[in-house]
Amino acid sequence: MYHTISEDEADKILASIPDVPVVEQMAETFKALGDPTRVRIIHLLSQAELCVHDLTQLLGTTQPAMSHHLRLLRMLRLVRTRRDGRAIYYSLDDEHVLELFTCSRDHILHQT
Repeated sequence: MYHTISEDEADKILASIPDVPVVEQMAETFKALGDPTRVRIIHLLSQAELCVHDLTQLLGTTQPAMSHHLRLLRMLRLVRTRRDGRAIYYSLDDEHVLELFTCSRDHILHQT
């Protein structure tokens, strides 16, 4: 049996799609979070505000690689910075980033 929606229902559903710039930024966010190192960075920053040195030590990466990941996360407004003298500390930009991380993790754990 096939189901079809009415033209009015189709119009209503299509009208609910976010504007193209929003959809594109959402796709970029999910693409950025498609990297395991960046997911681990998000997790660490959900626990504490950390500097690049801390993050490289915790994840066993190089400073240039970590800076690259953090630059991308900053461009997408997933993390923010705070300067303290010469040190720059990173934290999650807002509670929505934590929600993305938590929902994704919970979804995966629910499946196992």
